[in-house]
Amino acid sequence: MTFKKLSPKQKTVFKWCYKDDYKAIICDGAVRSGKTICMITSFILWAMRRFDGATFGICGKTVRSAERNIIMPLQSIVDITHYFKVTYTRSVNLLTVEGMGKKNYFYVFGGKDESSYMLIQGITLSGVFFDEVALMPRSFVEQAVTRTLSVEQAKLWFNCNPDNQFHWFYTEWIQKADEKNALHLHFLMSDNPILSPAQLESAEKQFTGVFHDRYIKGLWVSAEGVIYKQFADNSSRFLVDPVTLRGKLHPFDIMYCNIGFDFGGNGSAHAGICTGFSTALQKVIILEEYYRKEVITPVQLYEDIINFIRRCQSKYNVYDIYFDSAETTLIKGIKSELIKKQIPINPHNARKSEILGRIRFTNQIMAQNRFFIMNNCKYIIQAFQSAVWDSKKIDDVRLDDGNFNIDSLDAFEYSVEPLMNDIIEIGGLNG
Repeated sequence: MTFKKLSPKQKTVFKWCYKDDYKAIICDGAVRSGKTICMITSFILWAMRRFDGATFGICGKTVRSAERNIIMPLQSIVDITHYFKVTYTRSVNLLTVEGMGKKNYFYVFGGKDESSYMLIQGITLSGVFFDEVALMPRSFVEQAVTRTLSVEQAKLWFNCNPDNQFHWFYTEWIQKADEKNALHLHFLMSDNPILSPAQLESAEKQFTGVFHDRYIKGLWVSAEGVIYKQFADNSSRFLVDPVTLRGKLHPFDIMYCNIGFDFGGNGSAHAGICTGFSTALQKVIILEEYYRKEVITPVQLYEDIINFIRRCQSKYNVYDIYFDSAETTLIKGIKSELIKKQIPINPHNARKSEILGRIRFTNQIMAQNRFFIMNNCKYIIQAFQSAVWDSKKIDDVRLDDGNFNIDSLDAFEYSVEPLMNDIIEIGGLNG
């Protein structure tokens, strides 16, 4: 990769760091707007011009996401690799860049939760690059900024897609950019010169609702109203007749399936969802469901789960089941029953990643016409039709007040979590 054509905003990213009028740069806005790759390239070039033998920070939501979004693309940028030797040592999360008689060190950090700030304590940094800073805890970001205060020429790079307008980074950095001595650049996809009109049009269709406002329009807005609006407005577009699906000319070629299972309690339901994946993960299809909202004994629950697995395996290739990891005692019991009854399935604890990421994934594959449900799965259909954002929360939270079927949604999300990244990448647009 080389930079032959740059937009005015991209050129500004490369120029600002060689002047002394700003201590930080903030680039927010739409996905695919060309902000990230320009920022990390300018960060490395600036560091190599100004410093020798210095230590820097590259921060992502997790170390692995930083490797995927920053380190791997960086190693293919001709403007970097032509002049410098770039070496990444994964065992210690260290990127070493040397050339022009200089050598600098870039440690990769993950800011995934409130305890992450401890990972960055005690180190002196001459500059920090934050990728997707809106996904990081404030304590982690502030600790990283603090590590640069003793270096006179230190600078900060902040990159993110928008969240809600009450987010701490929006209120404390973007709205106070002048006070922070930061240059704020707001990017749209039209600021990326490598995108063709056809690509811009395609990207417009990747998101809907609040995610369209944030990732396409680049707006800091609150989530409100119906979560899966396109499903609620036109459910029939996503529904499939079971008879058609099992016929010879059905539109899907299902390779295999996963089951997700959410345990009930305190008025919620036990819910299971069997999700199928077509060839090359092009389509995601909810095939079977289990739903029981009543108090039952663990023995009854184990029997229900085994019967549900058998029902699914009688029709499809089902190899894995993912359980709500919060219920360790129930999971231990069902694992014992699966062994005793010789049920050929691999039990796992669900990953339970951030709910907002799961919601964004589902909305995205809906927008891409890659999501379907068997029309006899009435509980999950009603769940997608009725799910709404919690208007009383500042953060993006799905309303769970006992009046909505969140359990089936959780079960579905558990079933697809292991494949979310692969399915999104096949769709052709990363957030």
